[in-house]
Amino acid sequence: MGLLYVFPVATDEKDFVDIQVEQITLKTYGLPYIFWGYALGICLVILFMFLAIKAPILKLIQLGDETDALLGYALFSFLALLPTTLLSFFFYEKRIIKTKNEFILEYRTFGLKFFSEKFIPQSENPLEVSAFLSSPNVARTKGHEESAGFQNKGYFILWLKTKDGKRINIDRHSRKADLIKLESLLNAHP
Repeated sequence: MGLLYVFPVATDEKDFVDIQVEQITLKTYGLPYIFWGYALGICLVILFMFLAIKAPILKLIQLGDETDALLGYALFSFLALLPTTLLSFFFYEKRIIKTKNEFILEYRTFGLKFFSEKFIPQSENPLEVSAFLSSPNVARTKGHEESAGFQNKGYFILWLKTKDGKRINIDRHSRKADLIKLESLLNAHP
């Protein structure tokens, strides 16, 4: 998620880095403010859709049979869930909690934890940054100097090597330097 939800890479970010004696907790930043403008636009479209269909659907609910009423209520429920689902992306947060013997990845929305994973890291060098490029574009395959700015450079992944030999994707980012800083921040504490 590091391409959209970015982790801090320095300890001076007090709202997003919590360092205790035996634990470090990193929280992702929220989405940039421009996305809130997009959310407002989408919510306005949903509001106009609701206003346009409200009267006919209410009439269908009153005059129709049970199936028509069920469809009307389902449509109203769907329109109510759309802004809630949209806002859940704006209040999404991923956390990395590292203690001496385990890594915990938590996924939260609206401040509530909805999923968590625990891993026991391998004893030596559990973190590794590697490049990932799934499909190079034409500018990348030709390799001409004048098209260097148009090359698909892919992104980089921070992997956690667990004690049982698995590789877990901790974060990904388009800048390798940020993942290296994140790796050193996690290695420097417990």
